[in-house]
Amino acid sequence: MIKKYTFLLFFLLIFKSFQGQVQLSVYSEISIVTAGSGTELYEAFGHSALRVKDPMLQLDLIYNYGMFDFNQPNFYSNFVKGKLLYSLGRYPFEYFLTSYQQDKRWVKQQVLNLTQDEKQAFFTYLENNALPQNSDYLYDPYFDNCATKLRDITASILKNKLDFNDENLPKNQSFRQLMNHEIPWNSWGSFGINVALGSKLDQKTTLEETMYLPKYVYKIFKNSKITLNGKSENLVKKEEILLDFEDLSPKTSVFSPFLIFLLFSIMGVYITISDVKENKRTKWLDVTIFASTGIIGILIMFLWFFTNHSTTPNNFNFLWAFAPNFFISFQFLKENPPIWISKHAQLLLIFLSFIPIIWLLKIQEFPIPVIPLVLLLAVRFWFLTHKIHYK
Repeated sequence: MIKKYTFLLFFLLIFKSFQGQVQLSVYSEISIVTAGSGTELYEAFGHSALRVKDPMLQLDLIYNYGMFDFNQPNFYSNFVKGKLLYSLGRYPFEYFLTSYQQDKRWVKQQVLNLTQDEKQAFFTYLENNALPQNSDYLYDPYFDNCATKLRDITASILKNKLDFNDENLPKNQSFRQLMNHEIPWNSWGSFGINVALGSKLDQKTTLEETMYLPKYVYKIFKNSKITLNGKSENLVKKEEILLDFEDLSPKTSVFSPFLIFLLFSIMGVYITISDVKENKRTKWLDVTIFASTGIIGILIMFLWFFTNHSTTPNNFNFLWAFAPNFFISFQFLKENPPIWISKHAQLLLIFLSFIPIIWLLKIQEFPIPVIPLVLLLAVRFWFLTHKIHYK
């Protein structure tokens, strides 16, 4: 949903609004504009925006809630902490369309079936929201983004005249499942996101909550109803394809996470079997396992306890990526580690045993590429509890 914009578009953010005194003509249109996915991870979910067009006023503007500025103070630290400010950008629609044409991403428009007063209400709301003092908001990729803004604005203006509906949507889908439909499961981007985010992402979504993704804004608006003059009519009056391109998919790597973890796990199990037969311990393997899982665990703990991200707490990936492992990894440089290492390995084995239970009970889904890694960890931790000499 994040769109890469040029500095020209950021410059257009300073355009002054009409201050609300302009009255739209009867020929005006309010439209939901949906763009297809791109090849970068941050483009994988597509994009949504609102368009206001009035040929009588020679007005054609896009209202885009997906704007952000890399140059804002503490941009990167705020991004990590979950305090990223996004803005409503208001600029000529032609610039918006040109950007997607250059990226070869499709763009579709849904003209809303509104009365003149409702069109004016949309326009007034957006113009007021585009004022510099109102345009910023605290971004949340699942609960407050470019797509949810369109849902909320429409609901706030139309109120009980609006009936969001789509019986064809998949039922009982979680935020994570909907997200994973949009990105290749065996990509580093998917692996990183699924490791970083906790069990809140595994909650089942309501119809409205599915609209955190632009594709579901498009689908639900297409099948929703509005009450006009006492009659139920389609919310969308007409649809248009503004740019017609094939769907794009995020880039993937030959060295996928599943392949890397599978190869490492096969090697690790082979080394462990050799260590058992030869009554020895391969130091570098233990240091690598404990240091790497510990580093991932530290990142999980940081996101859980020290950031404002709404979906990073209660992350059961700590069961295989345990933060203290990083500090314990230095003990494995010794020829004979302290005896409490055996107890720690037993604790880690207990942690691993909870993973299939939590997964089967659908408390939290784990990234598929970690399966071979978890099997290796189980084998190695068993080895550390039974087959080595301690002080």
